Amino acid sequence: MFSDTWIHVWEWIQRACRVCKKEKWVVHVDRNVGEVWKQVQTPRAHFILGPSPYFGPSIFLSSSYACSTATPTPVHLNCVCRHTTPVDVKMQGGGRRLKSTETMAVQSVTQSAPPPRSRPTTTLFENPKIAFAAALLFADAVLVFLIIAFVPYTKIDWDAYMSQVNGFLGGERDYRNLEGDTGPLVYPAGFLYIYSAFHYVTGGQVYPAQILFGVLYIINLAIVLAIYVKTDVLPWWALCLLSLSKRIHSIFVLRLFNDCVAMTLLHAALLLLMHRRWNLGLILFSVAVSVKMNVLLYAPPLLLLMLKAMDIGGVLLALAGAALVQILLGLPFLVSHPVAYISRAFNLGRVFIHFWSVNFKFIPEPVFVSKGFAIYLLAAHLIVLALFAHYRWCKHEGGLHNFLHSRYVFMRLRFALFFSSSSQKFGKSSSSSIKILTKEHIVTTMLVGNFIGIVCARSLHYQFYSWYFYSLPHLLWITPYPTLLRLILFVGVELCWNIYPSNSLSSVLLLCLHLIILLGLWFAPPEYPYVDNKPPSRKDK
Repeated sequence: MFSDTWIHVWEWIQRACRVCKKEKWVVHVDRNVGEVWKQVQTPRAHFILGPSPYFGPSIFLSSSYACSTATPTPVHLNCVCRHTTPVDVKMQGGGRRLKSTETMAVQSVTQSAPPPRSRPTTTLFENPKIAFAAALLFADAVLVFLIIAFVPYTKIDWDAYMSQVNGFLGGERDYRNLEGDTGPLVYPAGFLYIYSAFHYVTGGQVYPAQILFGVLYIINLAIVLAIYVKTDVLPWWALCLLSLSKRIHSIFVLRLFNDCVAMTLLHAALLLLMHRRWNLGLILFSVAVSVKMNVLLYAPPLLLLMLKAMDIGGVLLALAGAALVQILLGLPFLVSHPVAYISRAFNLGRVFIHFWSVNFKFIPEPVFVSKGFAIYLLAAHLIVLALFAHYRWCKHEGGLHNFLHSRYVFMRLRFALFFSSSSQKFGKSSSSSIKILTKEHIVTTMLVGNFIGIVCARSLHYQFYSWYFYSLPHLLWITPYPTLLRLILFVGVELCWNIYPSNSLSSVLLLCLHLIILLGLWFAPPEYPYVDNKPPSRKDK
């Protein structure tokens, strides 16, 4: 157990350093509770890292400086963050309170900046990201209009989509009979409903559909920009990377793929999750899955985040809501031809054509289509996910096993006390023990989990670039790489996706770039996943 002096030292550091949400301590605090790892020697003071009995994981002054003698021993604390100047404070060993001069020093620091929870209204001039994002959105809207007006449309899947929609609108409910020019329908029912609406609005014509998808592109970009503005990861000037992809513009307004609809819904769901609207976000996530199944790549990290942010009952309720969405959307097909619908719409064993592969074109086709190669990639996907979950995403909870065990013990305890006399008191304490995740942790975990699936995917077609393009700037900027290397990696990935047809060299280069990014994500400094302040009084929805 730590001494009172250590606790008061932590109180001073907490008051002096936590002047805004963007502070960076001189000493990195590793917050794994119950363990003391290392000592850090700074030029002015000697610190030890470890847990506080009252304040959770903390930073403390070493006992050899503060607690070794009963006589007052002056100790200088050089507490530095990006938004304050160094402050020297004398702490007397064995003391139980800060001296008046020290309190005045702390107050002088805290008065120079707003408290942690005070979030003043941000104007355009105070946050250049907002102004730059608005200008970027307008400029990209003009660019999309010019592309639609002057670049010829490329016929790929739109006519096939309209043929499948016409069969559905004609009363066909057997998925085996819903086909188009490119083959049978392989998407869940949400795809049919949305593209039926598109058919109603556009009459099945290409040019009105291009205008509609141009609007969809701007909506999607606005959502993505909102995510980047609310997460303090990307510098303002790097937002322009989100509008510099030739392939993404083509996928949206020249090809009209359903990937565009699915990813727009996914980004909207992610924005809701950032604001802790877990139930509504999961419903929208389920709608995105009903358009295209690639959204399921986000499912493992999403489940982990839900277990962190909600109790078991809340998780089960949210999952039930998502399952209900799938049942309601597929009900006309489940009632009439359930086997055909489930086997076609949720076929996880599809084998894509080797010619269209962008990432594994260098693999010989017999190996590419083999079941052994698919099993190998699936095993790699699961192993990498487990490693990131254990060593990265649950690092501050003591690892994935300890985190899941703690949730299991908490669930058993809750059920055991549910009908006991202390159940009401336990219910209040358990609800207050649910921690709030930071926006950065939610976004990073979701995007990294999806990127792991991209790296391990057997085949990436050209339209699949939309699955992770908008996450690339975020992923690159959380790596420890220098900015120049980040930009080189971004340009390299874009170049690989614009080589048509893909070849062995371009696919090898793309795989290498993906692995370099994944390696950078592994060595990225971990961020504390929880908001330090107390949760708001209203319940999260």
